[in-house]
Amino acid sequence: MTTPISIVGAGLGGLTLARVLHRHGVPVTVYDAEVSADARTQGGQLDLHEHNGQRALEIAGLTGEFRSIIHRGGGAQRVLDRQGTVLAELPDDGSLTRPEALRGDIRRILLESLPAGTVRWGRKLTSAVPLGRGRHELTFADGSTVTTDVLVGADGTWSRVRPLLSDETPVYAGLSYLDTYLHDVDVRHPASAKAVGDGAMYALIPGRGFLAHREAGDIIHTYVVLNRPVEWFAAGGVTKARIAAEFEGWAPELTALITDSDQAPVLRSIYRLPDTHRWPRVPGVTLLGDAAHVTVPGGEGANNAMLDGAELGLAIAAHPGDTEAALAAFEEAMFRRSEAEAPAARETVEMIFGDGAPDALVNLFAG
Repeated sequence: MTTPISIVGAGLGGLTLARVLHRHGVPVTVYDAEVSADARTQGGQLDLHEHNGQRALEIAGLTGEFRSIIHRGGGAQRVLDRQGTVLAELPDDGSLTRPEALRGDIRRILLESLPAGTVRWGRKLTSAVPLGRGRHELTFADGSTVTTDVLVGADGTWSRVRPLLSDETPVYAGLSYLDTYLHDVDVRHPASAKAVGDGAMYALIPGRGFLAHREAGDIIHTYVVLNRPVEWFAAGGVTKARIAAEFEGWAPELTALITDSDQAPVLRSIYRLPDTHRWPRVPGVTLLGDAAHVTVPGGEGANNAMLDGAELGLAIAAHPGDTEAALAAFEEAMFRRSEAEAPAARETVEMIFGDGAPDALVNLFAG
């Protein structure tokens, strides 16, 4: 089987690319390792920014659909100290500059905008072999193979497409998040619900803390942040009791975000590529999103992945019959953007979680 354009990874970046190509009449197939669109939860809320994430959805023709899934009021923010005292607070101003929406809902509107069969589920890529003249043979874990004229790796931090272009491997950034969830919070967890408020809550000291969001459906989704080596988590595990012990003496409404979680903490260690990750032009293949430029979570990762997808789609549509020109133009713009965003992301993380926490964030809120 031969396909003109193959995207590996049905995340936000890959699906945005597929949608833009579909709008321009360019055939495309997306391959994803998950067995279905609903195989797992897709993470928490994202604030999509006007200049990248929202711009990508505008290019994709999905602005109306996006506005229908915005979590109204979810843009409120507050900073607490370890005792639960509010240090600074910003209300949701109702603007659409950085509205919040669930990652899963954004993914859903992208999937619903594509023709049936565009995404091939249960296709975990095991190898991609160059065949010459830009073509590649893809082999999947189920034994199936596909030959493609253009290959796009949108398969995240541990991309199996990246080795075709780059020898770089992501390195641990020294920081890990642990996901926890409280459900029916107004009834079952009123103290924690009051502490978090209507939007985002930060309770931080240098190297550790809580970053929680009030999500639609009476849910609080928390990222418990710890600056620990990966070996620390591997050696002792990520039980509620062990993680909560790192916050001994903190307000009970905060530690309850761990101890009362409806599931065990889910470890998400943070990895990054070099700020200036580039590769020479390789015929017939490129990367986008975290496969190309994963960095620390400074608030732009999903936004930039979506803009990558939208801009690559536009470039391919603008160069019919000359894919190499399209890929070269896309990569140069993407390299410049990602090289500017990576240091900014590190500065954001240092401000929030570094030695100045929480004062630096309080000062930012004060304007």
